[in-house]
Amino acid sequence: MLRGWREQRRLSQLELALRADSSARHISFIENGRSRPSEEMVLRLAEHLDVPVRERNALLLAAGYAPHYAQTPLDDPAMNSLREQMERLLRAYEPYPALMVDATYTVLAANRGIEMLLDGVAGHLLAPPVNAMRLTLHPEGLAPRIRNLAQWRGHLLEQMERQIALLRNDGLRALYEEVAAHPVPSGGPMPEDAGDPRALPFALPLRIEVAGTVLSFISTIATFNTPMDVTVSELAIETFLPADPETATYLQSLMP
Repeated sequence: MLRGWREQRRLSQLELALRADSSARHISFIENGRSRPSEEMVLRLAEHLDVPVRERNALLLAAGYAPHYAQTPLDDPAMNSLREQMERLLRAYEPYPALMVDATYTVLAANRGIEMLLDGVAGHLLAPPVNAMRLTLHPEGLAPRIRNLAQWRGHLLEQMERQIALLRNDGLRALYEEVAAHPVPSGGPMPEDAGDPRALPFALPLRIEVAGTVLSFISTIATFNTPMDVTVSELAIETFLPADPETATYLQSLMP
């Protein structure tokens, strides 16, 4: 397992050893099973390899140690404070859309800005558990109203590919295969409004039609910087900020 993560990060045994204050020989022995690393060494190597929290537990188990990180369900009373803070954060973004998802894009919470985008979405896509990727790319979801669907679809699939490589999550891979199988939008790689002078040179906007008005958003994703719980490490807050004054004005008129 250690060799797999090292090779994925494109590090030599010597480079990893220097980062972890060890020796290439020791790293080689660990990878070949000739040496059993200490628990502290496993965690140190995982840190320098930027191994996700869930996979750090797997590395510890493979080395014969107990998992170091808890995996607390989000509905556990111990998570009440975290949930309340996340819901408060989502409300604070209104009227701009924002939602919280887990590692497989299951929507855990969303604000009224997100609800505004859902008009016309098929009921089966809104039945719990709602999945953000399925909701966006399904032909009966948001996809028909996304004006630059070819570009946005490509962006989302590339994002999922990066996460699959990092997280090694079977559920995420299955979701990717499902949504990637939806029909590819016709036309070239550029959206119909590629020549729009309002196009952002620094970020790909999501351009979506809502009640006859085309809104433009830029997306940001926030995660916890130093998580000590598997569940928390896989939470993400995605926000959609207005990419032009017209979008901001429209949203503010809906929720003054």
